[in-house]
Amino acid sequence: MWPFRRQRHDIVLENVPDQRFRRFGGRQHLAAMPYPLPKDMGEINRLDFQHFLLRTGLRGNYAAPVNQPADILDVGCGSGRWAMEMAALFPHARVVGLDLVPPPEDANPLGQGLDVRPTNYIFSVGNILEGLPFAPGSFDFVHQRLLITAIPRDRWPNIIQELVRVTRPGGWVELAECGSAQDGGPGYTGLWQSWIDFLNTRNVDFTIGRHVGQMLGNGGLVNVQQRVLNFPMGDWGGRIGRASATDCLAVGKALRAGVVAQDILPADRYDALYTRAQQEFAQRQGRGILPFYVAFGQRQG
Repeated sequence: MWPFRRQRHDIVLENVPDQRFRRFGGRQHLAAMPYPLPKDMGEINRLDFQHFLLRTGLRGNYAAPVNQPADILDVGCGSGRWAMEMAALFPHARVVGLDLVPPPEDANPLGQGLDVRPTNYIFSVGNILEGLPFAPGSFDFVHQRLLITAIPRDRWPNIIQELVRVTRPGGWVELAECGSAQDGGPGYTGLWQSWIDFLNTRNVDFTIGRHVGQMLGNGGLVNVQQRVLNFPMGDWGGRIGRASATDCLAVGKALRAGVVAQDILPADRYDALYTRAQQEFAQRQGRGILPFYVAFGQRQG
């Protein structure tokens, strides 16, 4: 017989909160992070919708002149759709998607045309604000898209250096970020300005997207190029315009609680701008656009 016998107890954990998250405005958010958008299934669905929109506008998944990369990194991969599509496009490459938390188990995202997750796709937990968990020169292509709301303005130079650090000599770094509302009515532009003001309270510059190419050059990369894609906002822009407006309004719903909580606008004023933006997007003669900046640069050999 065993000299000691422990009494067995069945341990049941009920309603134990996940310390990575907090509830705010009726949505699940990452705790202790500057990122203001939710981290839940609703946001996963929006990001996937946005992915298809951006791929249509870019006419592909990337702009850099990559040539048969052996290792690809997607920083802030979200659901992983972009990374999985790159894994399918480059089946001999190792493609790593990095994010703070994996997507929800019931998300089950797959890239366009995929029936199963590519075996050369890997998810890795990490936080770019704390440094990337990879050795120097680990990747031929490093991609980062739409982290403009997650990175404090004074951290951008260090972020660029970290992206460059994990890139091999001769490899490419690509950034893609939105600009600011242009040429729209008072609803669209007023709504967007409230987001700029709200993010400023979190030390985040929501207008920095137009400088992505300059930032890559300042980070020591060469052969830097920047493209701008002007997405129409609303019915006047046809299918892509309606999709752009849908994505914008989804962001508007997600940021409402933060704007109101920070006293940027009272709730009734915000809601009036939101309704006005909806009306503007429905007009066939609208002219609102949203520029989207894509820049890439090469690490010197």
